Amino acid sequence: MKKASIITLFTFVAIAVFAQSSDIPFGDLPPTNEFGKCYAKCKAPDIYETVTKQVLVKEASTRLVKVPAQYETQTETIMTKEGGTNYKVIPAVYETVTDRIMIEPEKTVLSTVPAKYSTESRQVLVSEARGQWVKKRKGPNCFSQNPDDCFIVCYEEVPAKYRKETYKVLAAAASTTSRTIPAKYKTVTKRVIKEPARVVEVPVEAKYTTISKKVLVSPESTSQESIPAVYKSATERRLVSKGDYGVWTEILCASKTSSSKVREVQNFLAGKGYNPGPVDGILGVQTQNALLEYQRANSLPEGNMNLETLRHMGISY
Repeated sequence: MKKASIITLFTFVAIAVFAQSSDIPFGDLPPTNEFGKCYAKCKAPDIYETVTKQVLVKEASTRLVKVPAQYETQTETIMTKEGGTNYKVIPAVYETVTDRIMIEPEKTVLSTVPAKYSTESRQVLVSEARGQWVKKRKGPNCFSQNPDDCFIVCYEEVPAKYRKETYKVLAAAASTTSRTIPAKYKTVTKRVIKEPARVVEVPVEAKYTTISKKVLVSPESTSQESIPAVYKSATERRLVSKGDYGVWTEILCASKTSSSKVREVQNFLAGKGYNPGPVDGILGVQTQNALLEYQRANSLPEGNMNLETLRHMGISY
């Protein structure tokens, strides 16, 4: 009997330690480790205000106004290229000859025949069965469309996991074979000089041209002009208070958020003068807004269909 108690205590401690190490980005865990229970931390929205202010578009400045310089056009004849002597290169004359050369001698090549293996498999235990807090996707009873605004976890039993491992077994050992590769030859062509290059002299006459150019008559001048600053009205959205996550609130798990339960909530809200929209068993935007109004009016946890709200409505869960 004492041995069974020790085993039970060890199992409880192991589950508690594992729950602490699960993927929950908060400094605390939900208050109970019970299978089938779900909790949520919902984020309150950021609060902003809009203010109007004058924004400087362009500072006051000065600018210089240029008075362009005055020019007149004059013509002049100049030499563009002196006379002299050029030298022309007469290229060399080549002819093509052929020759047969060995590019690779005869050789013996050893080839390795690789070993052959057969593949076998076995099952290997990856993790034993355990309990843990499991993060869920956005729940059907969370109001925000941003899945990060409502962090949902449920305590679930995780079965043991196995993986299939394959390994190879030698079926035939490696061996070698040899073969002779004959020598290789190729015919190459090459150009050889038949007549060498030579240089001849070519006389070049001087060249002239007539050009037009601008001559400065009066230089450029400047005057200074003031430009006033330019402003415009602009609106700015400022953060008044940063939204943050609240405390863990027990909610209906996704598997228990049935259409009949949603219809009970819709009928209750309609009876209290709220407008949940059609009683269709769907937790749509209109129903969410009506439920949020009821929660704020009665100081209840907001942002989801939680158990405290259902108790306040007198709806069983």
